[in-house]
Amino acid sequence: MNKHHVIEHLKFALECKLQEAQQAANSARADAIHEQSAAETQYDSLSIESGYLAEGQSERVDQAYQAIHAFASTYTLSCPSAIQVGALVELADEQDTHHWFYIGPGEGGLKLTLGTTQVMVITLASPLGQALQGLDVGEEVEFHFNGKTQWLEVISLL
Repeated sequence: MNKHHVIEHLKFALECKLQEAQQAANSARADAIHEQSAAETQYDSLSIESGYLAEGQSERVDQAYQAIHAFASTYTLSCPSAIQVGALVELADEQDTHHWFYIGPGEGGLKLTLGTTQVMVITLASPLGQALQGLDVGEEVEFHFNGKTQWLEVISLL
């Protein structure tokens, strides 16, 4: 796995989220000020609802900007000595299935596909992130998920 490619795909995914949020915010603002959104009676709340939607979409844009800036400080190609924010981690489960995770400052659950390999962003605040924090290559962790116990081994750390 090439960490540089993962970082480039992650930047692209975050930029796409920002563009989608900007388009949604622009559309919501246009709807809120459109003449057909004007209240016709005192009980007509379409314009108010459109305004709330526009405000919510603008908040999504702000969150996307914040995510991009938060991730920018984590991009490093050096190999960490332990699992921390900015690390690219390969884990193997009991069935010897390999899983890749990027430890990010946010955006947990974001999935990237590089060829046939899927990389998921997790945070140290997540249950798996908490279990992995500070581990190094070769170490194992017992992880409880959906009422099941899994053993995971750190295979590589980039």
